[in-house]
Amino acid sequence: MAGLEIIAAEGGAALKDFIDLPWEIYAEYPKWVPPLKKDVRRMLDPRRHPFWEFSERRLFLARRGSKAVGRIAGIIDRHYNEFHGGKMGIWGFFECTDDPAAAAALFSAVETWLRQKGMTFIRGPLNPSPNYEVGLLIEGFDYPPVLGMTYNPPYYPRLVESCGFIKEKDLLAYLIEAPYQVPEWMDRLAERLAHKKGVHIRPFRAKDQDSEFLLIREIYNDSWSGNWGFVPLSDNEIRDIQKNVMKFADTDLAFFIYYEREPVAVCVVLPDLNPLLKRLNGRIGLLGLLKLLLYRGEVRGLRGLIFGSRRSIGNWDSPCWPPTTSMKF
Repeated sequence: MAGLEIIAAEGGAALKDFIDLPWEIYAEYPKWVPPLKKDVRRMLDPRRHPFWEFSERRLFLARRGSKAVGRIAGIIDRHYNEFHGGKMGIWGFFECTDDPAAAAALFSAVETWLRQKGMTFIRGPLNPSPNYEVGLLIEGFDYPPVLGMTYNPPYYPRLVESCGFIKEKDLLAYLIEAPYQVPEWMDRLAERLAHKKGVHIRPFRAKDQDSEFLLIREIYNDSWSGNWGFVPLSDNEIRDIQKNVMKFADTDLAFFIYYEREPVAVCVVLPDLNPLLKRLNGRIGLLGLLKLLLYRGEVRGLRGLIFGSRRSIGNWDSPCWPPTTSMKF
């Protein structure tokens, strides 16, 4: 086996290998859905993505000879550390062949960098924070991921644990498949709420999308503030999300709940574009545009992105809903 080398992947051929590596690893995993390479490159670019306005990162690539066998990012999210009063380092964007030595060397490089930056503990995978992609898949490998959900080979948890990490939290996703009958208790609850004095539902106003997304951010930052791993979304981050989401969102699938005149809850459901992303295989181009036209009918699922209510609504304390819900029809 060729000797192992860990290098920085900040540009040129190394950054290209960093971005391209998943296509090598997932060649034998047909359920994996490739991201668009241009989106990955932009996400990692400190000059282009708003997350890096308050964060920093270092990219590492593992090579054996001329072949890339692993990658990882070390990340410091200053918003998280300021909000929680801690010194958390992050590992993310991890991909690796089933090579324990390469995995150990990658984690060692990240840990060394984060320690030099004064961080006292490390958590991951966050790609790059809980507001984006988070977590390792540990079961459900026979299901394709929905939009924004992670997928990885079954050996990843073993590799990560071999490097000294332990599971901190279970993150759950829920799948609803047709035919599905809403439980009677849910119908009764919805009926009661619909007739509750002062409660009403307002649809998303596409013509006022700038203010609507600021309202989504406001409710989100309140409703999730007590959840594990929470970090508030910045103004520029929600603007970036708005720009990307409005390209494909169905605004009929988003609404607010008001109590009296106060917006107290939000629901955002997105079309699950992953069947199209699978067809595109990382690139759009002219052929990709043709695929978008030919296969748009394959988008038949929905991703429940946000169901959240403010932590306190008048005299009514409300629960928060996790943002990891998926629906497939």
